[in-house]
Amino acid sequence: MPVIIDYIPLILKGMLLTVEVALLSLFIAMVLGIIGALAKLSKSRIARSVAGIYTTLIRGVPDLVLMTIIFFGGQILVNDIGDRLGWEYIDISPFIAGVTTIGFIFGAYMAESFRGGILAVPRGEIEAGIAFGMTPVQVFMRITLPAMIRHALPGFGNNWLVLTKTTALVSVIGLHDMLYNASLAGGSTRKPFTFLCVVAILYLVITGVSNLGLKWLDKRYSVGVRKA
Repeated sequence: MPVIIDYIPLILKGMLLTVEVALLSLFIAMVLGIIGALAKLSKSRIARSVAGIYTTLIRGVPDLVLMTIIFFGGQILVNDIGDRLGWEYIDISPFIAGVTTIGFIFGAYMAESFRGGILAVPRGEIEAGIAFGMTPVQVFMRITLPAMIRHALPGFGNNWLVLTKTTALVSVIGLHDMLYNASLAGGSTRKPFTFLCVVAILYLVITGVSNLGLKWLDKRYSVGVRKA
């Protein structure tokens, strides 16, 4: 037990990095999700096609495959271009690659959640905003977006919980998250199962706190809504 306790600070440090990756990835996913949802609902055939290809491709390829393709393949591509331009070797940060990849992946899932939320907003509310002389941007920011959040929260919450668990994939590209650090500790002490159980408990803590936050958001955005 004393040996295990010695490695707890290292794993907690990895946990902090895991949370950072998850939050930054969530921000990217939300931005891409909003853009993707609006593109899929756009009158432009090109925008709908691009968004459709994006969501279909991302949801059809395993996350681990995308992670390795973007990190290793992206690094090769960037340095091939750099060689032609006379640049020195560029080493892509695993942190940036991990955050970007996870955000890019879950942007596709968020796009579908946000699209469903937008479609659930009563058309009459949008028409009322237009009748009051609001611009399309004002209608979206003041009417569509607040109403969409309430409808999209269940899907958003599910995507967030899956995203937090997907952060474990960054250990594959060498980022020292808590799974990576736990693997090091397990290899050093020859007790991998023990440290993996610690990681599992810490992930449960993260998801448990997330569930409390999601319940608060649901309550906050359901104020004044009649329950069936």
